[in-house]
Amino acid sequence: MPKPMNDLRPTIVRLLSNMASAKEIQQYLKRFSQLDAAKFAVVKVGGAILRDDMEALVSSLAFLQQVGLTPIVVHGAGPQLDEEMKAERITKETIDGLRVTTPEGLAVVRRVFQQENLRLVEALQAQGVRATSVTSGVFECVFLNKRKYGLVGKVAKVHTASIEAAIKVGSIPVIASLGETVGGQILNVNADWAANDLVMTLQPYKIIFLTGTGGLLDGDGELIDSINLSTEYDELMHQPWLHSGMKLKIEQIHDLLMQLPPSSSVSITRPDELAKELFTHRGSGTLVRRGEKIRSVDSWKKLDLKRLKSLIESGFGRKLAPDYFTATKPFRIFVSEHYRAALVLTLEDGIPHLDKFAVSDDAQGEGLGRAAWLVMRASTPQLFWRSRADNQINEFYFDESDGCIKGEQWNVFWYGLESFDQIRFAVDHCMARPATLKGP
Repeated sequence: MPKPMNDLRPTIVRLLSNMASAKEIQQYLKRFSQLDAAKFAVVKVGGAILRDDMEALVSSLAFLQQVGLTPIVVHGAGPQLDEEMKAERITKETIDGLRVTTPEGLAVVRRVFQQENLRLVEALQAQGVRATSVTSGVFECVFLNKRKYGLVGKVAKVHTASIEAAIKVGSIPVIASLGETVGGQILNVNADWAANDLVMTLQPYKIIFLTGTGGLLDGDGELIDSINLSTEYDELMHQPWLHSGMKLKIEQIHDLLMQLPPSSSVSITRPDELAKELFTHRGSGTLVRRGEKIRSVDSWKKLDLKRLKSLIESGFGRKLAPDYFTATKPFRIFVSEHYRAALVLTLEDGIPHLDKFAVSDDAQGEGLGRAAWLVMRASTPQLFWRSRADNQINEFYFDESDGCIKGEQWNVFWYGLESFDQIRFAVDHCMARPATLKGP
């Protein structure tokens, strides 16, 4: 049986210490350990990963089991099928992106899926990982369109008994995307569809797609680190660089997350970056969440100040000055709909100043703070702010600013300032501004 989570906390903190702070790692460990075992994560593994990245995949799954977490793995085998079909001299035919499956083709599909499933299970077991092969009994199917696609199934029902039995004994279920009709006819099932139906049934906290690219890429080929669907989806769908395949993937993720609890999220990453994606705020791939809408108001009267105060104090770990809301005149406040992220701006000598930027503990690492920042920045062409020299998000501030003056206690950042006089005012104001958060 896996060791208890508490026994392994020092191990994982040490292993991940080069990726993130101990506080971050402990935060995720606590979050994951509170979940029902079957609700932790569904990991979708493509055939190309099984072919090219088996060692990294096994290592990452072994790591999760060592810290007491049991992911549910569902896999495809597309490239392997192409190779075997070619060897059997069976011509590949696709309609609407789906592989038409003849009786002769189905024999190959069944053999290849079982072969790849056992190859992964054996590789895990060779590393001392408890894993269970599940090649049938999960996806009850009906024919998608027998005349058009042949022996291709559409999932009608997901049976979880074999999955639950494996998890109960701490064994990773490794599920092949093969389906059967009620009468026992085996059918080929698109692996992405199978994974989505499995997710809809289990409603896990994390849905993980392991890919060779390690995430979604923007028009410059740069990794998109997070997507908040509530604030970014419509604009993203209109980007000229979003090609058809990626656009379809984002649409599918959107539709999936809209039917899951708000706490669920999708991570797209590489097998060797899985631990970093799961256990650090910065992550390693693309994190997609339903997210929250960001409100923008210009008066304290339009907000629940009790909730805002609680958010700020929680985010900073300090008490807010008792007269903060009476002594501070806001210029603009950006706050997420559930008060889990907020930016408070004041106007100083005609220049917007960021007075507070707070993100709740449970929202850190999910991209909500970044989403709120982007909404703020879209309507704020100039800004200056200060941050304590040891603030963990200074790296983010350096990326977002045009310049910075470092001090012993405070770093002063800005963007959009047009003259030396404006910068000098910003620095002088920040150095002289009284602190409004008290105590450690």
